[in-house]
Amino acid sequence: MTGTATLARPVAELIDVSRVYQMGTNEVRALDGIDCVFRDGDYWSIMGSSGSGKSTMLNLLGCIDRPTHGEYLVDGISVGDLDDDQLSELRGTHIGFIFQSFNLISQLNVLENIMVPLFYLDVPPAEGEARAVELARRVGLDDRLDHRPKELSGGQQQRVAIARSLVNQPSLLLADEATGNLDTATTAEILDLFDELHDEGMTILLVTHEADVGSRTSQTLWLKDGRVDKVLQNR
Repeated sequence: MTGTATLARPVAELIDVSRVYQMGTNEVRALDGIDCVFRDGDYWSIMGSSGSGKSTMLNLLGCIDRPTHGEYLVDGISVGDLDDDQLSELRGTHIGFIFQSFNLISQLNVLENIMVPLFYLDVPPAEGEARAVELARRVGLDDRLDHRPKELSGGQQQRVAIARSLVNQPSLLLADEATGNLDTATTAEILDLFDELHDEGMTILLVTHEADVGSRTSQTLWLKDGRVDKVLQNR
């Protein structure tokens, strides 16, 4: 008998999704009829020229924005059915987000910055601190726990941001130009960390404009004028 391969479970599904903005009397379709499925353990890059819809798509995937048309599901939960509080809870429990500009809180130290997402979740303080310490160790900053962002290099700040994005144990990790502000050596170190996370089963979607960064992922989705232009298998 010949077995049939079983597809991994969908983590994020965009079903005929469009995002339309009203600019005065003009209607701008930032995304136009997107259909795609990202499955458990996938490692995708999302690429395209400026204005192609990359940032809009990432904001929808991260539940920062909502579709104008179509349906978005996270772990089988339809975003369109949720009110703002429920959407915030979904974002906090299912999604990790890494920003290009790090978005660390200057008044907090490394440990406190990593723990920020847990302030909104029902995680016992001792467990939350243990998670944060372990993640700081994982990203090589366990000797910097009491340092504030201004005392860290750009690469170290991005490592704090990565640790923070993982502390809620998300099913989906989103990275918005996560290496855009980093030098070549630090970029390689961050991408090595993403590779490790992917090898451990993390689902990662990485928006980038850099071809060498995109080629590190398993698959690339190219956007053009708000639509899927092509999908490439990298490895």
